[in-house]
Amino acid sequence: MTARILVVDDEKIALRNLDHILTREGYAVTTTQSGAQALSLLDSQPFDLVLTDLKMDKVDGLEVLRRCKARYPDVEVILITAFATLETAVAAMREGAFHYIAKPFRLEEVRGTVAEALEKRRLKRENQALKDQLAAIQGKTRLVTRDGAMHKLLDMARQIAPSGCNVLITGESGTGKEVLARFVHEHGSRPQGPFLAINCAAFNEELLANELFGHEKGAFTGAVGKPGLIAAADGGTLFLDEISEMSPAMQAKLLRVIQEREVLPLGATRPLKVEVRFLAASNRDLKAWITDGRFRQDLWFRLNVVNLHLPPLAERREDIPLLAQFFLGRAAPLMGKDIRDFSEEAMALLKAHAWPGNVRELENVIERGAALCHGERIEAAHLPDELRQLSVRAFRPKEGRVPTLEEQERDYILWVLEEANGNQTLAAQMLGIDRVSLWRKLKRYKN
Repeated sequence: MTARILVVDDEKIALRNLDHILTREGYAVTTTQSGAQALSLLDSQPFDLVLTDLKMDKVDGLEVLRRCKARYPDVEVILITAFATLETAVAAMREGAFHYIAKPFRLEEVRGTVAEALEKRRLKRENQALKDQLAAIQGKTRLVTRDGAMHKLLDMARQIAPSGCNVLITGESGTGKEVLARFVHEHGSRPQGPFLAINCAAFNEELLANELFGHEKGAFTGAVGKPGLIAAADGGTLFLDEISEMSPAMQAKLLRVIQEREVLPLGATRPLKVEVRFLAASNRDLKAWITDGRFRQDLWFRLNVVNLHLPPLAERREDIPLLAQFFLGRAAPLMGKDIRDFSEEAMALLKAHAWPGNVRELENVIERGAALCHGERIEAAHLPDELRQLSVRAFRPKEGRVPTLEEQERDYILWVLEEANGNQTLAAQMLGIDRVSLWRKLKRYKN
């Protein structure tokens, strides 16, 4: 695939020269003279490499570097500046820069440094792919992603997994909270121990108590004795999905189990000692539920030793083709079919959909497409009607707040421009406005 490079420089001539050099090398180049616009571009589309000037008004190169590393840790950043000093070079390298090039730059130096940075990124991806293949051979859980924020999340999960601490996993329905819970268990200190899961919303209070704590023989009429899930998970992990739906009384009982590390089955006179790691998940705002008195704060503290938050699929659109191919590779063989790919139109529809049901919805759509497909690739006709029609855009909080209308318009216009491969004339036609109006809007976004 053609490497995508973002070039940021407020000097028009330097920007044009870099664009010319890199385009002739066969790279897909996006340019901007504004650091603020660079941050917006990083938030809206993926890149393989970033070249940025250091000294710029308002948002400088170090801020672009920090934002890029925060969102895409494996993307390399090269800083270019006319103010090359040892101090600035050291500061840049500490922030994670790949290299530091002084102006006026030499063409061969730019070409060579860019090639080296892209090769480093390729090796990182290849290494991760080999790790994923090894995990698949060993039967371990895989989370398929190339999103920078997801890679940071998985790195954190790997780091805290061996500690045995309790973890609260949050995120919208369908984002893969149970998959992440299994990932934490398998990377923990007791991966051979049991992993048991229960959906707290699927039972009323009495049945949930019986499932979790169990009962002794004769505890009630007809009782033959049954171990609860907590006792059964001894030496392993118990995953409590939709923990917010647990009643206050059950929350109190669970809190005691976590604190005392013992469980008392119904009808028993002596508690059983247990060593269980608790992983809980919720798609609710538990802090708000604590304020409303619907969830115990002390239980939240016990469970939320570490919080892992899964972003919605709409915020990791770079993963849609990757996940679609993964689900296709799993579904087609089970159906006895040799389906290898997606048509361009089908993939465009998948990438444009809002995915309110997140990864789970995408998996269902791919399985449906595979069931209907009789050729070597899934076509648009094999996808549900709602994907082939104008889909409703999913609006979500942005950085903890509701985005403004102008922000939504900007994000939409930049998305359409990306779909048009940077062609402003085509993008204007897609938007239903004239090219001058689009140019004015883009100029406003850069300021």
